Amino acid sequence: MAVELTSFIANSKASKEALKSANILKSLNINALIEGERGVGKLTLAKFIFPNSLVFENSNINDLDLIEPSTNIIVKHINKIGNIYKFEELIKEKQIRIVATSSEILRDEIADKLFGVRIYIPPIIKRVEDIQPLAKKFLNEAKVVFGDIGKEVDLDSLELDLSKNSYSLKRSIFLAFLFDTIKDKEITKIIEYYLKDKIGSGDDYRRFLYLYEIPLIKTSLNIFKSQLKISEKLGINRNTLRKKINSYKDDL
Repeated sequence: MAVELTSFIANSKASKEALKSANILKSLNINALIEGERGVGKLTLAKFIFPNSLVFENSNINDLDLIEPSTNIIVKHINKIGNIYKFEELIKEKQIRIVATSSEILRDEIADKLFGVRIYIPPIIKRVEDIQPLAKKFLNEAKVVFGDIGKEVDLDSLELDLSKNSYSLKRSIFLAFLFDTIKDKEITKIIEYYLKDKIGSGDDYRRFLYLYEIPLIKTSLNIFKSQLKISEKLGINRNTLRKKINSYKDDL
């Protein structure tokens, strides 16, 4: 069966299997549940199955009373529905076909009865082949938001944050894109904004000095490697530098 175009990135084996199942579901009268952590692409895949359907949050599930019978809908966060029994009755009564998403793996009997197909999407960190295509997608979005900076961002050199799947990945891409355009006045403005509600303890100069020292030392370590060369380039005593490196070792 041919796979239709979709914004769901499917380069890894797990993503290809999920997309293949979704493609088959488009022509079947079966309720489906898509499970996985936040940010793995559940809603994107659900919209591929039902491209023009209404999307319901778990909080407005009572609005199903207003839905016409035999309608296709998407339900987000079905794991947070308080009365799953009432939900099941509404679905059956109106013969509504649903594709639902859940950030938890549902283990109850109702879920087994309600959904004929269950699709699990693993975290992005376990779908290595999907990372670069997703990063390129978010980089193109950053160019639309901030404007093209006139040079390419090297994705291979970036520290991509995958801790919260697509949410943290997109954030790291946008920040990297922003860092390539930001000026020193803007950097100081960001620090000023960060500090405005935090100072006033009486020892703030010493307490917040790390905001300057950590990036300076970390960058120097990456460029010059040896502490001897760093002390020469920064004009700082080697013993003082060693103490600072030890005090910041968790951040360096």
